Amino acid sequence: MTVSEETMKRALQDYIDRFNRADAEGVAALYADDATVEDPVGSPVKRGKAEIAAFYKMAVATGARLTLAAPIRGSHGNAAAMAFDVRLNLPQGPSLIRVIDVMTFDDSGRFSSMRAYWGPSDVVAG
Repeated sequence: MTVSEETMKRALQDYIDRFNRADAEGVAALYADDATVEDPVGSPVKRGKAEIAAFYKMAVATGARLTLAAPIRGSHGNAAAMAFDVRLNLPQGPSLIRVIDVMTFDDSGRFSSMRAYWGPSDVVAG
């Protein structure tokens, strides 16, 4: 069974909103118990709720804020994507990271995986 495009888009907007409220537990609750997070792609994969919750606890503690760079995109399957900017203070000063996240969904509408696409050239002073 495939979740609806509306459900997927709403879940991604919830992700942005919860992250911006520094609600790490709320973000982690969007994931299935056996989900994976690879952020950025090529880094070690976080597996399961405990690792995912710890990752988001660290991420929101940085004070980072997310802003959509384009509308959230659905699909004809069980995946959706969003392009967004992350604003945060790095040791070298205020920075912007341009990111595309692709989430897959389980039948209950929770994320079964998240892969974040960004590389060194996507981190700019800002």
